[in-house]
Amino acid sequence: MSRPIKFLAWLLATLAAIFALAAVFLFLFFDPNDFREEIAAAASKETGRDFTIDGDVSLAIFPWLAIEVGHTSLGNAPGFGDQPFAEFDRAKLSIQLLPMLLRREIAVGTAELETLELNLQVDARGHGNWDDLIADKDAGDEAAGASGGRFEVSGVNVSDTTITYTDQQSGETYVLSEMDMRLGRVSASGQPVPASGSFLFDMQPDGISGELKLDTELAFDLSKGLVLFDGLSLEGVIEGIATSPTRLRFETDGIEVQTDKKLLTMQPLELTLLGIDIKADVEPFSYQGAIRPNAAIQIDAFSPRSLMHLLDVEAPETADPGALSSVIVDADAAVREKSIELSGVTIKLDDTTFKGALTVPRSSSGGYRFDLSADRIDLDRYMAPVDTASQAGAGESVPTEIPADLIRPLNARGNLRVATALMGGMQFENVVLGLNTANGRMRIHPVTANLFGGSYSGDVGIDAAGDTAILSVDEKIQDVDLAELAKAMFGQENITGSISGGFKLTGRGNDMAVIQRSLDGTMSFQLNDGSYEGTDIWYELRRARALIKGGEAPRPELPPRTKFSTVSATGVVRDGVMRNDDLFAELPYMQLSGSGDVDLVSATIDYDLTARVLERPESLTNATAEELDEFTEAVIPLKITGSVSSPSVKPDVGKLLRKRVEEEIKDRLFDKLLGGRKEEPAGAEPGEEQPADGEPDEEPAEEDLEDQLKDKLKDLFD
Repeated sequence: MSRPIKFLAWLLATLAAIFALAAVFLFLFFDPNDFREEIAAAASKETGRDFTIDGDVSLAIFPWLAIEVGHTSLGNAPGFGDQPFAEFDRAKLSIQLLPMLLRREIAVGTAELETLELNLQVDARGHGNWDDLIADKDAGDEAAGASGGRFEVSGVNVSDTTITYTDQQSGETYVLSEMDMRLGRVSASGQPVPASGSFLFDMQPDGISGELKLDTELAFDLSKGLVLFDGLSLEGVIEGIATSPTRLRFETDGIEVQTDKKLLTMQPLELTLLGIDIKADVEPFSYQGAIRPNAAIQIDAFSPRSLMHLLDVEAPETADPGALSSVIVDADAAVREKSIELSGVTIKLDDTTFKGALTVPRSSSGGYRFDLSADRIDLDRYMAPVDTASQAGAGESVPTEIPADLIRPLNARGNLRVATALMGGMQFENVVLGLNTANGRMRIHPVTANLFGGSYSGDVGIDAAGDTAILSVDEKIQDVDLAELAKAMFGQENITGSISGGFKLTGRGNDMAVIQRSLDGTMSFQLNDGSYEGTDIWYELRRARALIKGGEAPRPELPPRTKFSTVSATGVVRDGVMRNDDLFAELPYMQLSGSGDVDLVSATIDYDLTARVLERPESLTNATAEELDEFTEAVIPLKITGSVSSPSVKPDVGKLLRKRVEEEIKDRLFDKLLGGRKEEPAGAEPGEEQPADGEPDEEPAEEDLEDQLKDKLKDLFD
């Protein structure tokens, strides 16, 4: 062995002995707890805050320079209260001594931190209680340059940690508790650091909490103030957004945090919550103060029925079992202080596509706002099935309840436009609907649409603020094709023409059956230029005449049909029944007028009409001269009864018979009381009166005959 090598070996051995002796000396004669107050004072001077070490302090020298500290706390910044900014029960840090002395390399062992409580706060002006602890960037650069050699940390273990973030500007509080984190090897080379952990979280005032597990790789660039998450996944269970806990999965390829600018940049993320898969492309946003990110979001197809089940909401039975089976959403989302604003919205519900803008409140006190357009929707698919609506007994229907529990808490306002809407067998075009609901009161206004060649407009209100709901409707139709309307509403093809009219009604009750029985208001309608199929009023009149006179019934013209130029009526509604006293109908050969009732609950009518045949109507080519003479002089009673959809129109034979009997009795009374008719002389024509004494025998006037009849009746009763 050469002399220099021997010398070096001797020197190293001597140094090792010296360090060994020093370690023994420190262990025997040095107690670091004697310097706790000096250490705390120095830390207080450096940070400008109260620094307290209550726990024991231990120190090791070789081969690791290691320090372990018991319970320690760091005071809060001025103006942020008396709660400590940070405190922990135990911390341990160790550094390899020889690499630091010989090569200026800092090799840190596994750092340990137990029961850390970190209190982060933002005041009303947006200042954080950590701002004064952030080192000046230039000073950090100088320190980094002075260290010179390699820097490495074997790992970091953090257990049972609680981090609280409170924002006085937004009123939001986020708490991470029972946090256990493990970081792998950290070096100055910037190599990714494996990180994993688990924690509980709580978000207020949203009332959302849960337990999550985290897995990622970290990278640091302290000179640029960067923290990089190379891939990040969160999985766990969330409570507070459904009646039962639900699974959460969050994944992104990377997150970059610029600590000096307080700016966060995120790669596209994927989120699964409540069984819904969401993709989002988030724009860079500041995390200083309230967090207000913007993002383009895509929600893959999900089932509203499954979502209702998770939210413990009973899914409605629908006429089409496939309704409410699929929803897809695309939108640009912007998080605001009190709401989430969605623009460029495309929502596909089953076969209907909605587009527009939507605002969703972030708290229960906020309101929904919308401005949407839809292409085509079949509302009949979403109605209750027919067999469900008729299951309560023989022929009875299940009353449709007013959704008061849904209306009372709802705060919504907006407009909806639908190109084509199907409802109740009717097809509405170019529908415009306005909705305004708050404080238990809902108003649907304006409502306009094109309907069967005409127009519809409405104003519907529901007041559900009290124990009993109040429904008010003001609806009008103009020039609607009557044939299409009757077919859609009643399945009848027995009438043509056009209809205009309206009704203004108010009812009280918690289901439609009760409301119908309490309806009060006014109604009116007018039919123009049409025909009623299945009934020929002129034939019915001729048949009734033949029945009364005992003659042969006329042959009907087929198909039976009654044409009309106009039919009009106005009425007052009381307790679900409309009373009408001004019904008027004009046919090509007669006019009808009368009065009656329409029961809106049972949809039945009962009318008494009188008909007057026009003088020599040209349209009646199949009538005899005798029939025309009698009908044009008579006032004919008619009866309309039955259902609104298919009423029966017949002459009132009872009244006709009574009138016939009355006329015969009147003739006989004239003959009996006034002495009968004179004998007809021989050679005279039947019915011809002959003059007496060569003077004409004048027929007494009808008024004179009635006066004579009254006198005779008076004498008779006397």
